[in-house]
Amino acid sequence: MTRRPPKAGEVLIRFVAAGLCHSDDHLRTGDIPVRYPLVGGHEGAGIIEEVGAGSSRFKPGDHVVCSFLPVCGHCRFCARGLSNLCDLGALLVKNYLPDHTFRFHGGGGDFGQMCILGTFSQRAVVSEYSCVKVDDDVPLETAALVGCGVCTGWGTAVHAGEVRPGDTTVIYGIGGIGINAVQGAAFAGARNVIAVDPVAAKLKVASELGATSRTSPACSSCTATAG
Repeated sequence: MTRRPPKAGEVLIRFVAAGLCHSDDHLRTGDIPVRYPLVGGHEGAGIIEEVGAGSSRFKPGDHVVCSFLPVCGHCRFCARGLSNLCDLGALLVKNYLPDHTFRFHGGGGDFGQMCILGTFSQRAVVSEYSCVKVDDDVPLETAALVGCGVCTGWGTAVHAGEVRPGDTTVIYGIGGIGINAVQGAAFAGARNVIAVDPVAAKLKVASELGATSRTSPACSSCTATAG
């Protein structure tokens, strides 16, 4: 497989860490209809190695975390604070870059990039709108998780669920998404944050990160914690 260099508004990233999300499995099974073939991975962080002509947002050596949704910052949705509806998100089904072309090629064909990223590769050319700069001392294996699991779980509680002070919130499944929903609900001021999971170790972590009660689906009552 070959990879073309970055064009204007694009950067070349050397990925240091990538997360594995259930969405990746959806592509394996075909549950999410996208164009194939493609390079998998949508949760990652790395170091900028090269920038395209005219790009001023990043420079070689910058540490970045990738966003599974590109955000332009100036379309009508971004201007209204609804960056999750950015026009660039329409590219995710075809998995090509904003100029509607591909950067990975092999076997006489074009390879897309999951969420226009392809974080399972060692290096990838992506849109600068898909990157967020982080401080150099932030561990990239930690920053990678902010690209999907952290913001998805947090947003589920704070934005989609609209948890308010005094609410009682129940989170079923304390995985990568669920544990961040616990933190989001606690941050939003929920009086009771109930974590439900069959794995005791996950429940223990949930109590450390904001859950006030925890239970296994097989239990008939919650176990109070000092969360």
